[in-house]
Amino acid sequence: MIERQEIIDDKHDILTHRARRNTIYILTLDPILGTDVAERIGGDSRLKGCEIVQPSAGTIRDTVDTMERAAQDTTHARVLVFDVRRAGLPKLRKVHRDIIGFNRKDFNKLCFSVLIGDGPPMLYQNGRGLDVFTIYLGAHRVDYHPAVFFYDPLLHYEPSEAKLGAIDDEFALRDDVPQRLAPYFRKGEETTVGAIRQYFRAVDKPHEVRQKRRRMLRRLYRKEINERLPGHEDQVKVWTSRKGLQLATEKMNLYPMYFEDWVYKLIRKAERNAADNGGCGSP
Repeated sequence: MIERQEIIDDKHDILTHRARRNTIYILTLDPILGTDVAERIGGDSRLKGCEIVQPSAGTIRDTVDTMERAAQDTTHARVLVFDVRRAGLPKLRKVHRDIIGFNRKDFNKLCFSVLIGDGPPMLYQNGRGLDVFTIYLGAHRVDYHPAVFFYDPLLHYEPSEAKLGAIDDEFALRDDVPQRLAPYFRKGEETTVGAIRQYFRAVDKPHEVRQKRRRMLRRLYRKEINERLPGHEDQVKVWTSRKGLQLATEKMNLYPMYFEDWVYKLIRKAERNAADNGGCGSP
Protein backbone atom coordinates (compact mmCIF):
# COMPACT_ATOMS: atom_id res chain seq x y z
CA MET A 1 0.00 0.00 0.00
CA ILE A 2 1.25 3.45 -0.88
CA GLU A 3 1.29 5.70 2.14
CA ARG A 4 -0.15 9.10 1.35
CA GLN A 5 1.61 12.10 2.81
CA GLU A 6 0.23 15.60 2.91
CA ILE A 7 2.67 18.08 1.49
CA ILE A 8 2.64 21.33 3.41
CA ASP A 9 4.67 24.37 2.45
CA ASP A 10 4.34 26.97 5.17
CA LYS A 11 7.24 29.11 3.90
CA HIS A 12 5.86 30.20 0.55
CA ASP A 13 2.32 31.24 -0.28
CA ILE A 14 1.82 31.53 -4.04
CA LEU A 15 -1.35 33.57 -3.48
CA THR A 16 0.57 36.29 -1.62
CA HIS A 17 2.73 38.67 -3.63
CA ARG A 18 5.40 40.08 -1.38
CA ALA A 19 7.56 41.85 -3.95
CA ARG A 20 5.19 44.78 -4.32
CA ARG A 21 6.40 48.27 -5.13
CA ASN A 22 5.05 51.79 -4.72
CA THR A 23 3.01 51.34 -7.87
CA ILE A 24 -0.54 52.64 -8.36
CA TYR A 25 -2.82 51.19 -11.04
CA ILE A 26 -5.65 53.33 -12.41
CA LEU A 27 -8.30 51.01 -13.85
CA THR A 28 -10.85 52.99 -15.83
CA LEU A 29 -12.25 53.23 -19.35
CA ASP A 30 -12.57 56.98 -18.91
CA PRO A 31 -9.45 58.89 -20.06
CA ILE A 32 -10.77 62.07 -18.43
CA LEU A 33 -11.13 60.50 -14.98
CA GLY A 34 -7.89 58.57 -15.49
CA THR A 35 -6.00 61.78 -16.27
CA ASP A 36 -7.53 63.50 -13.24
CA VAL A 37 -6.49 60.68 -10.91
CA ALA A 38 -3.00 60.40 -12.42
CA GLU A 39 -2.27 64.12 -12.34
CA ARG A 40 -3.56 64.53 -8.81
CA ILE A 41 -1.34 61.70 -7.61
CA GLY A 42 1.60 62.77 -9.75
CA GLY A 43 1.33 66.35 -8.52
CA ASP A 44 1.55 65.40 -4.84
CA SER A 45 5.12 65.75 -3.56
CA ARG A 46 4.56 62.94 -1.04
CA LEU A 47 3.95 60.51 -3.93
CA LYS A 48 6.77 61.61 -6.22
CA GLY A 49 8.51 58.25 -6.03
CA CYS A 50 5.41 56.28 -7.00
CA GLU A 51 4.93 54.67 -10.39
CA ILE A 52 1.53 55.38 -11.93
CA VAL A 53 0.20 52.84 -14.42
CA GLN A 54 -2.96 53.45 -16.44
CA PRO A 55 -3.61 50.60 -18.89
CA SER A 56 -5.35 52.30 -21.81
CA ALA A 57 -5.56 52.36 -25.58
CA GLY A 58 -7.36 54.16 -28.37
CA THR A 59 -10.80 52.60 -28.11
CA ILE A 60 -12.92 51.17 -25.30
CA ARG A 61 -12.41 47.64 -26.61
CA ASP A 62 -8.64 48.13 -26.93
CA THR A 63 -8.48 49.53 -23.40
CA VAL A 64 -10.30 46.48 -22.01
CA ASP A 65 -7.86 44.22 -23.90
CA THR A 66 -4.91 46.19 -22.50
CA MET A 67 -6.26 45.83 -18.97
CA GLU A 68 -6.71 42.10 -19.45
CA ARG A 69 -3.07 41.72 -20.50
CA ALA A 70 -1.94 43.79 -17.51
CA ALA A 71 -4.14 41.99 -14.95
CA GLN A 72 -1.42 39.78 -13.49
CA ASP A 73 1.06 42.67 -13.41
CA THR A 74 -1.14 44.38 -10.82
CA THR A 75 0.36 42.01 -8.25
CA HIS A 76 3.36 44.41 -8.19
CA ALA A 77 1.18 47.31 -6.98
CA ARG A 78 0.32 48.60 -3.54
CA VAL A 79 -2.78 50.59 -4.57
CA LEU A 80 -5.40 49.74 -7.20
CA VAL A 81 -7.90 52.46 -8.17
CA PHE A 82 -11.09 51.01 -9.70
CA ASP A 83 -13.71 53.00 -11.61
CA VAL A 84 -16.98 51.27 -10.63
CA ARG A 85 -19.58 53.53 -12.22
CA ARG A 86 -22.60 51.62 -13.49
CA ALA A 87 -22.13 52.55 -17.15
CA GLY A 88 -18.67 50.99 -17.43
CA LEU A 89 -19.01 47.92 -15.23
CA PRO A 90 -20.51 45.60 -17.86
CA LYS A 91 -17.37 46.11 -19.97
CA LEU A 92 -15.01 45.74 -17.01
CA ARG A 93 -16.61 43.07 -14.86
CA LYS A 94 -14.48 40.20 -16.18
CA VAL A 95 -11.15 42.03 -16.05
CA HIS A 96 -11.98 43.43 -12.61
CA ARG A 97 -12.77 39.89 -11.45
CA ASP A 98 -9.41 38.67 -12.78
CA ILE A 99 -7.50 41.49 -11.08
CA ILE A 100 -9.33 40.92 -7.78
CA GLY A 101 -8.53 37.21 -8.04
CA PHE A 102 -4.81 37.83 -8.45
CA ASN A 103 -4.70 40.24 -5.48
CA ARG A 104 -7.48 38.97 -3.22
CA LYS A 105 -5.35 37.48 -0.46
CA ASP A 106 -3.24 40.64 -0.12
CA PHE A 107 -6.08 43.17 0.07
CA ASN A 108 -6.05 45.39 3.14
CA LYS A 109 -2.62 44.02 4.06
CA LEU A 110 0.01 44.32 1.33
CA CYS A 111 -2.18 46.21 -1.12
CA PHE A 112 -5.36 48.28 -1.06
CA SER A 113 -8.20 48.98 -3.46
CA VAL A 114 -9.78 52.42 -3.82
CA LEU A 115 -13.12 52.76 -5.61
CA ILE A 116 -14.51 55.76 -7.47
CA GLY A 117 -18.15 55.50 -8.47
CA ASP A 118 -21.48 57.16 -9.13
CA GLY A 119 -23.40 55.84 -6.13
CA PRO A 120 -26.95 54.44 -5.99
CA PRO A 121 -29.04 55.55 -8.99
CA MET A 122 -31.91 56.74 -6.75
CA LEU A 123 -29.65 58.53 -4.26
CA TYR A 124 -31.58 61.80 -4.40
CA GLN A 125 -35.05 60.28 -4.73
CA ASN A 126 -34.98 57.54 -2.09
CA GLY A 127 -35.94 59.68 0.93
CA ARG A 128 -33.38 57.91 3.15
CA GLY A 129 -30.45 60.25 2.69
CA LEU A 130 -26.95 58.85 2.76
CA ASP A 131 -27.99 55.66 4.55
CA VAL A 132 -28.94 54.26 1.13
CA PHE A 133 -25.22 53.90 0.51
CA THR A 134 -24.95 51.11 3.09
CA ILE A 135 -26.37 48.38 0.83
CA TYR A 136 -24.58 49.81 -2.21
CA LEU A 137 -21.21 49.78 -0.43
CA GLY A 138 -21.87 46.35 1.01
CA ALA A 139 -22.18 44.93 -2.51
CA HIS A 140 -18.85 46.48 -3.46
CA ARG A 141 -17.30 45.06 -0.28
CA VAL A 142 -18.04 41.55 -1.55
CA ASP A 143 -16.52 42.25 -4.98
CA TYR A 144 -13.62 44.63 -4.31
CA HIS A 145 -12.67 44.58 -0.60
CA PRO A 146 -12.14 48.38 -0.76
CA ALA A 147 -10.21 50.40 1.77
CA VAL A 148 -12.37 53.41 0.86
CA PHE A 149 -15.07 54.38 -1.63
CA PHE A 150 -15.16 57.81 -3.29
CA TYR A 151 -18.51 59.04 -4.59
CA ASP A 152 -17.97 61.35 -7.57
CA PRO A 153 -20.89 63.78 -8.16
CA LEU A 154 -19.72 64.35 -11.74
CA LEU A 155 -20.36 60.68 -12.53
CA HIS A 156 -23.88 60.60 -11.08
CA TYR A 157 -26.71 61.07 -13.56
CA GLU A 158 -30.35 61.01 -12.54
CA PRO A 159 -32.57 58.25 -13.98
CA SER A 160 -34.37 60.96 -15.97
CA GLU A 161 -31.07 61.82 -17.68
CA ALA A 162 -30.66 58.38 -19.24
CA LYS A 163 -29.71 58.53 -22.91
CA LEU A 164 -31.19 55.98 -25.27
CA GLY A 165 -29.05 54.79 -28.15
CA ALA A 166 -29.40 52.41 -31.03
CA ILE A 167 -28.18 48.83 -30.67
CA ASP A 168 -25.30 49.39 -33.08
CA ASP A 169 -24.16 52.66 -31.49
CA GLU A 170 -20.53 52.72 -30.33
CA PHE A 171 -20.29 52.53 -26.53
CA ALA A 172 -19.05 55.77 -24.97
CA LEU A 173 -18.86 57.24 -21.49
CA ARG A 174 -20.60 60.56 -20.96
CA ASP A 175 -18.84 63.89 -20.66
CA ASP A 176 -21.85 66.16 -20.26
CA VAL A 177 -22.40 67.84 -16.90
CA PRO A 178 -25.22 66.25 -14.84
CA GLN A 179 -28.27 68.51 -14.98
CA ARG A 180 -28.44 69.11 -11.23
CA LEU A 181 -24.85 70.45 -11.29
CA ALA A 182 -25.07 72.47 -14.49
CA PRO A 183 -26.24 75.72 -12.79
CA TYR A 184 -23.17 75.64 -10.54
CA PHE A 185 -20.64 75.18 -13.34
CA ARG A 186 -21.97 76.17 -16.71
CA LYS A 187 -20.69 79.46 -18.08
CA GLY A 188 -21.29 78.41 -21.65
CA GLU A 189 -22.88 75.62 -23.60
CA GLU A 190 -19.54 73.89 -24.17
CA THR A 191 -18.64 73.28 -20.51
CA THR A 192 -17.81 69.60 -20.05
CA VAL A 193 -16.85 67.31 -17.19
CA GLY A 194 -13.31 67.29 -18.58
CA ALA A 195 -13.06 71.07 -18.44
CA ILE A 196 -14.40 71.13 -14.87
CA ARG A 197 -11.93 68.48 -13.71
CA GLN A 198 -9.03 70.35 -15.29
CA TYR A 199 -10.05 73.66 -13.68
CA PHE A 200 -10.33 72.28 -10.17
CA ARG A 201 -7.26 70.07 -10.56
CA ALA A 202 -5.23 73.21 -11.35
CA VAL A 203 -1.96 71.29 -11.73
CA ASP A 204 -0.28 74.23 -13.48
CA LYS A 205 -1.23 76.68 -10.72
CA PRO A 206 0.54 77.60 -7.45
CA HIS A 207 -0.25 75.58 -4.34
CA GLU A 208 -2.38 78.41 -2.91
CA VAL A 209 -4.59 78.43 -6.00
CA ARG A 210 -5.06 74.66 -5.88
CA GLN A 211 -6.05 74.85 -2.22
CA LYS A 212 -8.48 77.69 -2.91
CA ARG A 213 -10.16 75.76 -5.73
CA ARG A 214 -10.42 72.63 -3.61
CA ARG A 215 -12.20 74.64 -0.89
CA MET A 216 -14.45 76.16 -3.55
CA LEU A 217 -15.39 72.73 -4.89
CA ARG A 218 -16.03 71.38 -1.39
CA ARG A 219 -18.37 74.30 -0.61
CA LEU A 220 -20.14 73.86 -3.93
CA TYR A 221 -20.71 70.13 -3.43
CA ARG A 222 -21.81 70.62 0.17
CA LYS A 223 -24.35 73.26 -0.88
CA GLU A 224 -25.71 71.18 -3.76
CA ILE A 225 -26.02 67.96 -1.72
CA ASN A 226 -27.64 69.76 1.22
CA GLU A 227 -30.23 71.20 -1.13
CA ARG A 228 -30.95 67.77 -2.56
CA LEU A 229 -30.91 65.96 0.81
CA PRO A 230 -32.35 68.40 3.37
CA GLY A 231 -32.11 67.32 6.98
CA HIS A 232 -28.80 65.51 6.54
CA GLU A 233 -26.47 68.49 6.90
CA ASP A 234 -24.41 66.95 9.71
CA GLN A 235 -23.76 63.79 7.69
CA VAL A 236 -22.84 65.83 4.62
CA LYS A 237 -20.42 67.95 6.63
CA VAL A 238 -18.57 64.84 7.84
CA TRP A 239 -18.72 63.34 4.35
CA THR A 240 -16.87 66.32 2.88
CA SER A 241 -14.20 66.31 5.58
CA ARG A 242 -10.81 64.60 5.48
CA LYS A 243 -12.06 61.80 7.73
CA GLY A 244 -15.04 61.00 5.52
CA LEU A 245 -18.25 59.24 6.50
CA GLN A 246 -18.47 55.84 8.18
CA LEU A 247 -21.55 53.81 7.25
CA ALA A 248 -21.64 50.51 9.13
CA THR A 249 -18.21 49.02 8.31
CA GLU A 250 -17.71 51.07 5.12
CA LYS A 251 -15.72 54.26 4.63
CA MET A 252 -16.97 56.80 2.10
CA ASN A 253 -15.46 60.04 0.87
CA LEU A 254 -16.27 62.57 -1.83
CA TYR A 255 -14.06 62.64 -4.92
CA PRO A 256 -11.69 64.43 -5.32
CA MET A 257 -11.64 65.70 -1.72
CA TYR A 258 -8.50 64.44 0.03
CA PHE A 259 -8.05 61.71 -2.57
CA GLU A 260 -4.27 62.14 -2.65
CA ASP A 261 -4.18 62.00 1.17
CA TRP A 262 -5.89 58.62 1.11
CA VAL A 263 -3.57 57.22 -1.56
CA TYR A 264 -0.52 58.41 0.39
CA LYS A 265 -1.91 56.94 3.62
CA LEU A 266 -2.57 53.55 1.98
CA ILE A 267 0.84 53.40 0.28
CA ARG A 268 2.54 54.01 3.63
CA LYS A 269 0.33 51.46 5.37
CA ALA A 270 1.13 48.80 2.76
CA GLU A 271 4.85 49.53 3.19
CA ARG A 272 4.60 49.14 6.97
CA ASN A 273 2.63 45.92 6.65
CA ALA A 274 5.23 44.53 4.26
CA ALA A 275 8.02 45.41 6.71
CA ASP A 276 6.11 43.84 9.60
CA ASN A 277 5.82 40.62 7.60
CA GLY A 278 9.53 39.95 7.60
CA GLY A 279 10.79 42.63 5.28
CA CYS A 280 8.69 41.51 2.32
CA GLY A 281 8.56 44.87 0.61
CA SER A 282 10.16 45.96 -2.60
CA PRO A 283 13.25 44.00 -3.67
